Amino acid sequence: MWQSSPPGSIYDYIRVASFSIGPDGLIEQWSRRAAGLFGVAAHEALGKDPVEAFMPGELRRDGHRRIGEVLDGKEWTGLVPFRMPGEGALHGLAEIYVMPSETATGERAAVCIVVDVRALRGIETDLAASQAIFGQSPFGFVLFGTDFTVLRANQRFATVFGGRADDHRGRTVHDYLAGTEADRLAATLSRVLTTGEAVTDLQLVGTAPGEPERRHWSMNLYRVHSGSGRPIGIAGIATDVTRRHIAAREAASARRNLALLNEASARIGNSLDLETTARELLDVAVPGFCDLASVDLYQSLLTGEEAPPGSWSSLRQESVGGSAELRRVAFASAVSDAMPDAMPSSGSGTAVGPGTAVGPGRGQGTGPGPDSGLGSGTAHSGDASLGQPVAGPPALGAVHRYPFNSPCAIALRTGHVEDVPGDDRGFVQSTFAVPMVAHDTVVGLVQFSRTKGSEPFGERDRALATELAARAAVCIDNARLYRREHERALILQRSLLPPGDPEAAGLDIACRYLPGNTATEVGGDWFDVIELPGHRTALVVGDVMGRGLRAAVAMGELRTAVRTLALLDLEPAEVLSALDEVARGLGTPGGSTSSDGTGGAQWPSRAAHKSREADLSEVYLATCIYAVYDPVTRRCTFANAGHLPPVVVEPGEPALLLDVPPGMPLGVGGEPFEEVEVELKEGALLALYTDGLVESRDHPLDEGLEALRGALVEPAPLLEDVCDRVLSTLDTRHGEDDIALLMARIQGLPTEAVGDWRLPREPRSVGRARELARGQLLAWDLDDLVDTTELLVSELVTNALRYGEGEIRLRLLRDRTLVCEVWDAGLVQPRRRRARDTDEGGRGLQLVGLLSAAWGSRRTPRGKTVWFELPLPDGRPAAERTVEELLSMF
Repeated sequence: MWQSSPPGSIYDYIRVASFSIGPDGLIEQWSRRAAGLFGVAAHEALGKDPVEAFMPGELRRDGHRRIGEVLDGKEWTGLVPFRMPGEGALHGLAEIYVMPSETATGERAAVCIVVDVRALRGIETDLAASQAIFGQSPFGFVLFGTDFTVLRANQRFATVFGGRADDHRGRTVHDYLAGTEADRLAATLSRVLTTGEAVTDLQLVGTAPGEPERRHWSMNLYRVHSGSGRPIGIAGIATDVTRRHIAAREAASARRNLALLNEASARIGNSLDLETTARELLDVAVPGFCDLASVDLYQSLLTGEEAPPGSWSSLRQESVGGSAELRRVAFASAVSDAMPDAMPSSGSGTAVGPGTAVGPGRGQGTGPGPDSGLGSGTAHSGDASLGQPVAGPPALGAVHRYPFNSPCAIALRTGHVEDVPGDDRGFVQSTFAVPMVAHDTVVGLVQFSRTKGSEPFGERDRALATELAARAAVCIDNARLYRREHERALILQRSLLPPGDPEAAGLDIACRYLPGNTATEVGGDWFDVIELPGHRTALVVGDVMGRGLRAAVAMGELRTAVRTLALLDLEPAEVLSALDEVARGLGTPGGSTSSDGTGGAQWPSRAAHKSREADLSEVYLATCIYAVYDPVTRRCTFANAGHLPPVVVEPGEPALLLDVPPGMPLGVGGEPFEEVEVELKEGALLALYTDGLVESRDHPLDEGLEALRGALVEPAPLLEDVCDRVLSTLDTRHGEDDIALLMARIQGLPTEAVGDWRLPREPRSVGRARELARGQLLAWDLDDLVDTTELLVSELVTNALRYGEGEIRLRLLRDRTLVCEVWDAGLVQPRRRRARDTDEGGRGLQLVGLLSAAWGSRRTPRGKTVWFELPLPDGRPAAERTVEELLSMF
């Protein structure tokens, strides 16, 4: 089969031409390639002597000799300079192969083949350059044919994939890459060959022979053409970018770590709650850092013990039985909920008790159970509460211990990160057990895990895990310290408020206290209900300006002072005057007031004085309303120190603000306080409150007072319901101030519960008093108290006759206890003394103190009142007096 050489064949590159010489030594035939090579057309060359036409003059003689030899039948090959015909013709160098021939008549002739030496030299240079570039290139160079098999590969390529360069001829992409990567490269080769569009930076991943680690290559592909433009294959240049990929991955990891730390700074520690802080840590870590995570905190930390077991000294003293008790407080999972018990258990643990689930984590962390992922396990099953070993991770909320030699226990003891082996099923491939250390104290343990398919942890990840745990540990330790101080403040606050619902004679009482700051729950508002002699009751509501612990401490001092002054049975105005002196003493060094009222004291050193100045920068001011209610008369006496007026709601009437002169706040001084006495109807409602209930930045005081009056219209039968309605109706959730609310419903003593008699100032009044007391007690069915009451009434009336003045008044009151009062116009207060052995009298008040539950005296506007109190009989026999008690009177 004849096949013409396509354009762009090798002959075009090496420029081969031919011509023939006849027997006469003249050109007989002239090919077109000869015309192209020498630049002479056939009609110009035919019939000419080639030596004379093309050779320089100095070579013509030798040229004629060579032609003669050829025509004599001798072949010849050599380099022959030539020149183009015409003036200024170019000179060249041709390699000529001259072969003898014969004509049809038997005459000798010659056939000449001519090659342009310059073209040969160019081809040699190009081949050498191509071979140098291809063979000496530091990049892997490979040439694929149109059938996508390797036509040629350089030594660099062979170095990576083994063998010699020639061994790779005929191989395909599947001999170098596996699976999808090979298919992807084959598809790319087909596209480049079809479209002619080059592909740059094609990322390929594979393994070189004998190397376990994956390599990364960047490949550039372009189509290769012949001189005529015909595609003859695809050239590929492959560069190993594994280091660049590792560097990029490390840079991305560093950026991710920085982003995680930044996110951790913003999201961890927003709450002062231990469990919430633990969940915030996991919200940051999963899935940005790991696939699974859990947080265990020491049980003692959660129960509020003073010294957590995570301190270095206690860690060194842990017994070989395992770690101290921990509770799993949070976990998070980014894997499917079809993967239960995913977290490595770090060895079989010991379940201490069932614990309490303190809150969900992230992902599947919604509580213990089969779908709880990281938090699932058997810590709740069987006899876990007996301390038996259990398999698998503890459940969320479970209290547990780690075995002594487990990685988690070692991490807790040493304070260093430990690697935890993966689970038997091979689901988790890498786990860090990271102790949470804050201020040289280990507060717990956090575990970070990555599952199969994720990149295993590295050293950078270890450092990041340590940093995340440390930040969370500091926040948790701060929350622990806050919780401790908060609990102390709450204990202080609650100790300064009446426990439960206080009781009082003739009053139904309900109260509420709401802190303005829910974070501390302590403030300067207070209320109190104080029992006074004669079944009277003092109602107190006060408000120290300011908030927080300092205000609570000042409030405690004022409340204690009020109780002390109330026990002296002073009038309300006198109580506030004395309390004002106390409040002014709180704002001076040492709690004292100078003679000029400005306050002052001498300090032991200048440093101590400067230290005290900061504490004295806040002036203690307070408002207070003090009311004394007498259930016999249903009269209430008010005194006000800058406080809001009380509200009274009588049956069937609208709520009214009592007009009680406000006076100056406590701590200002210099102004007397006025008293207002009001008679209250049976069933009336009295409300005392602080300004936090009715005043805020968005609600003026007048609007708040009007809203309070509206909330008290048609009060509910139960006083507790009235308090709830007031707090729900008024806007009390503004959080700007504390709220104290004290409500009392008037229930005066019934007439039949009061015995009141007036006696003349004469000796027989003593016997008359005994008779009246006996008769009243028998009418009340208090027979067990007759003898004691007669004896004590006789003593008090006798003292009134002997030391008092004016008319004598005897009053018996029956409520929760029996109270006996003896009134006279004398101002001298009785004084208990110890009688000598030779004294015939002076033991009356000792007898009163011995036989009564309480006794005392108080001033009245017209004299004094001496009283004693006896408990009502409860059916049990009265306790007999001991010899020591009886002898104490002597």
